[in-house]
Formats: sequence, C-alpha cells, structure tokens
Amino acid sequence: MSSVLYDAPGPRAKRRNIVVSVIFFALLALLVWFVWHTLDEKDQLEWALWKPFVESEAWTTYLLPGLGNTLKAAALAMVIGLPLGAFFGIARLSDHRWIRLPAAWVVEFFRAIPVLLLMLFANEFYNRWTDVSSEQRPLYAVVTGLVLYNASVLAEVVRAGILSLPKGQSEAAMAIGLRKSQTMRTILLPQAVTAMLPAIVSQLVVIVKDTALGGVMIGFTELLNSRATLAAFYANVIPSFVVVAIIFIVLNFALTSFASWLEKRLRRSKRSTGAVLGAEDMEELNPAATGGTFGTGAGGSI
Repeated sequence: MSSVLYDAPGPRAKRRNIVVSVIFFALLALLVWFVWHTLDEKDQLEWALWKPFVESEAWTTYLLPGLGNTLKAAALAMVIGLPLGAFFGIARLSDHRWIRLPAAWVVEFFRAIPVLLLMLFANEFYNRWTDVSSEQRPLYAVVTGLVLYNASVLAEVVRAGILSLPKGQSEAAMAIGLRKSQTMRTILLPQAVTAMLPAIVSQLVVIVKDTALGGVMIGFTELLNSRATLAAFYANVIPSFVVVAIIFIVLNFALTSFASWLEKRLRRSKRSTGAVLGAEDMEELNPAATGGTFGTGAGGSI
C-alpha cells in the first residue's frame, strides 16, 4: 500500500532491507558479546559485585536518597522554570519595545551560558551573600542554575509554539473584539500547549540529567554522586554505573511515555464537538464587543 509520503517497497527494496537488518543485528550481537567478554575478563561479572543491588541496604542508604534528591531538584527547577519561561516567551511577543527587548536580552544571555557555570556562580553567590546553610547550598545552587538556563530555553519553546499557530486564530479573536491579552490567554496558549508538550518534556529530561552536574562539581548528593559513595563502599564501580544508567533510562522513558499519552489525550479533548455558539454565548465571552450587535431586549434588533 502506498501513501502520499511513502511508497511500498518492491522486491529488490525488500531484499535490501532484509540484508541491512541482518547485518545490523549481527553487529549489535557482536557488540554485546564484546562488552560481555570484556567485563568477564576483568572479573566485573562476579556475583559479589552485583549482590548489593538485590539487597535493600544499597538502595535505602545510597540509591533511593540520591534519586529522591535528583527528582526534587528537577521538580523544583521545572515548577519554577516553566512559568518563568512562559513569561519571558510571551514578553518577547509584546508589541512594546520596552518589554520585548529586555526579555530578549535576558533570554539570550542566560541561554548562552553553560548550565554548569550558572550552578558554580549560584553556589558562590549563596556562599558569600546569603545565610543559606552549607547543607542546603548545593540544592539551591543546582536549582538556580537549572532554572536560569532552562527558563531561557523554555521561553524560546513557548514563543515558537505560539508563532506556529495559524494567523487566522488571532485574526478571528480580533474580529470578535478580544484584546490581545484575552487572545493569548484563552485562544493561543491553550492550543500552543499541545504543540509545545514534546519539547517541554524533552527539556524536562535534560533537567533530570543535568542535576548530575551539581553532584560532580559542587557536591550535591544526587543519584550519580550517591553512586560514587556506594561504589567506594562495595568496590563495584562498573556495576554501579550500569545500575544508575538503567535507573536514568527507566526514569526518562517513563517521562516521555507519559508525555506521549498526555499529548494524545489533549489532542482528543480539543477536537471540535460541532457545537454552534449562540448570541448568549458570545455575550458571555465578550459582552463589550457584542452589546451593540446582538440586541435581544425591547426595541433591539439583530
């Protein structure tokens, strides 16, 4: 079966696809065997190295607290960064230069600085000019760096999502008398959310992984930092890296799967029901714009 974007492969293409698939899986099997053989030669497959991960102590003492800190920092950064990014993204679309230009400068400035430098600057700031305790300072620095960088990235995501909508949406809102703020709040943003959702979730995955930078440079006890303590105690460096990598893969896969489900749900919920707005509905939406058009009282006319 053919479609506009895809032609069904013929006999030669099918044979070529089979050959390519066989070669790919053969190379993949060879790679797996090489990794397994190398680990076995280095005695990294010994049960004593993997045994701690089937016991509760390694999880309750090291991995789960580290994972909790990773999720805490990522959640705080997203909860603070998403509204902040939306604010600056909308500000960059303002008709007023005194709003649009400063917002653009802030976004471009923080987007150009590596997130690790932002964490280091934030850590030094909290150390010199605040009363934040040394125990809480790494968390504050990590969240601050993630918020500043990812809010600037999310601002561009929001701006691009709004600009991707057809101009007819804004023109129709203007035709019924809605102000620009009403158009943005009730028409453009709700539609743009669905288009922006994959990019937002991708940025959330980046935030989760970037928490590891705080563990490496400023001693934040996130998952990867906790892994180092675990590996030093049990002397199982390679197995600990493998387990932490699996945890990150499962966590990020769960986030992307949830985003795909939510996106499909939002698209289904926004399909038109075929309902027709009457005069009363229009008056409730914007009485000022419809007061002189739909007259239903005594002496009024349509």
